[in-house]
Amino acid sequence: MKLTIQRATILAAIVIFVGLPLSFYALGDAPRRSLLKEAISLATLIAFAAMLGQFFMARSNTWLLSVFKPPQIQKVHKYIAYTAVTVILLHPALIVLPRALEGGVRPWDAFVTMITTLDNLGLVLGLVAWVLLLVLVLTAYFRKPIIKRLATHYRGWRYTHGGLATAFTLLALWHAIALGRHTDPRMSALFIVLALIGFAMLAKLYWGAPSRPTAPNPVQKGAAS
Repeated sequence: MKLTIQRATILAAIVIFVGLPLSFYALGDAPRRSLLKEAISLATLIAFAAMLGQFFMARSNTWLLSVFKPPQIQKVHKYIAYTAVTVILLHPALIVLPRALEGGVRPWDAFVTMITTLDNLGLVLGLVAWVLLLVLVLTAYFRKPIIKRLATHYRGWRYTHGGLATAFTLLALWHAIALGRHTDPRMSALFIVLALIGFAMLAKLYWGAPSRPTAPNPVQKGAAS
């Protein structure tokens, strides 16, 4: 099979956002637990890496735009977002789920304890990040009525969407480094580097491109003539 530029780009993305997290997970020295717990950890790591990959689909990524058409990028962006967001939103429940198969504290009791433990900075950061992600999802879903209500319309929503995504990523990354079993120095460094590059791409999109002149309003133009 001929390796085209598109296939090479997809392969590189898989290596960076899936292969590297899996490799660092395999090389990590965290004690292994049950198959269910390790599967949940892996799903969470890959989901977070996929969320970081969303920043790389910004229109400021000229390489990606030269290889794929914008509708193709948008389609992949949505599919990855739906999958990754679902895993991360379920993350609090997935943490306590294995307790249903173990003795001791029941899953619901463990969940309540987790969300009410406010003296642990890592937990608080995770809870705030979870709320921000939920707001991000809701504003994306209801973007059309929101865009109509904003004074700057699409540009205003885009800034809101990007701001929420950046805030969520910062807090979620801090939470993962503080409490994650598998976010050792190698995994943490990978996520930090990907996040910084992603933030730079977002900043280039919002502030690097020259602003386009606003077209005159036909009604105003007619009234002035």
